[in-house]
Amino acid sequence: MPERPPNVIVIMADQQKATSSHLWGNTFCETPALAALAEDGVLFDCAITPHPLCGPARQSLWTSQFPHSHGGRRNQTLMSPDAVHAFQVWKEAGFHNGLIGKNHCFETDQDLALFDTWCECGHGGITEPSTRGMEWFRPRAGIDAAHAARKNMTPQSPRFSYATNDTPLEDCGTGLVAGQTVRFLEEHRDDPFALWVSFPDPHEPWVCPQSYADMFPADRIDTPPWRKDEFDDPDTVPERNRVLNRILGFADDAPEDVLGVQGVYYGMVKFLDDGLAQITAALDRLNLQENTIVVYCSDHGDFMGEHGMQCKGGVFYDCLTHVPLVVSWPGQIAGGVREDSPVNLIDIVPTVLGLQGLDVPRSMHGEPLPSVVVDAPSREVTFSEYGAGGPAFTMADLEQMEQPYGRRALMKSLQWREAEGRRKMARTREWKYVHDPIGDLDELYDLQNDPWELTNVAHLAEHAGVTSMMQGHLADWSIRTEDARPVPMP
Repeated sequence: MPERPPNVIVIMADQQKATSSHLWGNTFCETPALAALAEDGVLFDCAITPHPLCGPARQSLWTSQFPHSHGGRRNQTLMSPDAVHAFQVWKEAGFHNGLIGKNHCFETDQDLALFDTWCECGHGGITEPSTRGMEWFRPRAGIDAAHAARKNMTPQSPRFSYATNDTPLEDCGTGLVAGQTVRFLEEHRDDPFALWVSFPDPHEPWVCPQSYADMFPADRIDTPPWRKDEFDDPDTVPERNRVLNRILGFADDAPEDVLGVQGVYYGMVKFLDDGLAQITAALDRLNLQENTIVVYCSDHGDFMGEHGMQCKGGVFYDCLTHVPLVVSWPGQIAGGVREDSPVNLIDIVPTVLGLQGLDVPRSMHGEPLPSVVVDAPSREVTFSEYGAGGPAFTMADLEQMEQPYGRRALMKSLQWREAEGRRKMARTREWKYVHDPIGDLDELYDLQNDPWELTNVAHLAEHAGVTSMMQGHLADWSIRTEDARPVPMP
């Protein structure tokens, strides 16, 4: 163990599903930089987000609590002033704290003051006030020009739009964040640091450099399987799933546009991997690898063809809940290991703090990640959730909105759908179970025989024993983590 606690870099993509990479089964999108990182660490086959929505997931990672405990169950409810989180611990331990990229988590003056370096860039470009501690390494005019396409997109469909640009790669969001991170490492190579590198991609708006989109022509893309009648039966498919499909489903869209938006998404993923390569090369060049823990993850996933949809919503299919997770610390933790335990983003901070020799706050729910921490036991189950106890958004409510639905209905109903219900998911290696104690049908998916989750089998008597087991997991989890505070409703 090094004499000084190791640095930590948490590299987070936004809305990157695990299966966007060949490491988790993708057949056409290779991510060699992430593969190289995994060779020096542990790759998790079954890492799950605590909440498939940006703000709640980010708060959960840093507090190591599920949303029903930290209270941020919606995108509009950010980090509580009372929360205990990792950057407080690192500040007290003398680390230089930094954020480069997207925030969507911290908002109080006391939390923002914990960051010595702050370079914020979101989906639309620079966020004001954008910098503290270091200035952007690229001129502002070029950055603004690179993000202009994201603000002036012509939809190909009522449901989605996508575009490309030809501006310098360093001015685009991914190139900007990666380049800024390299310069941070050069400036602070001798300081103990805790750095959150938060890429805004591949979250929509779906825009990438033309050179990356060209890597994924239509004939290269394997679209996930889906059934056109999957959402037809109200007796077996929850209403919220059927509502979301009516909003996001692309069955009526031109195939070339469906493949076009997927090509841009995977171009964004490939650009991300090249950004990661820049960061890991800088760690190597600056001799920082042996004293820096690197975590790569995403806050949640995305529909990108699964179930005939694109984007995201309040459901629990693996494309939304299963995220990439790699933890690397060459020479200190095992390398080239694949761990199949179901784990969670809330496990990251307690694991890192333990590796650094720092005390883990008692408020944190996460546990040491198996294979990363010696003697940490394997896991049987992990959890996710969605909703703040609000009333259901029904098909009848959707039908009051103007057609065609698509993006317009998605945004008009957004806050209602984010708050509706109290869905809870339990996920083992073999099964997924979803229950809402205040309404809608249960879901049960046999992940061994139905990995694309095309058939809900919760209603079948032959699976009553599995359902009972999964309900027990949910009950134990709910009791163990409890509800901590009320949630402001929209």
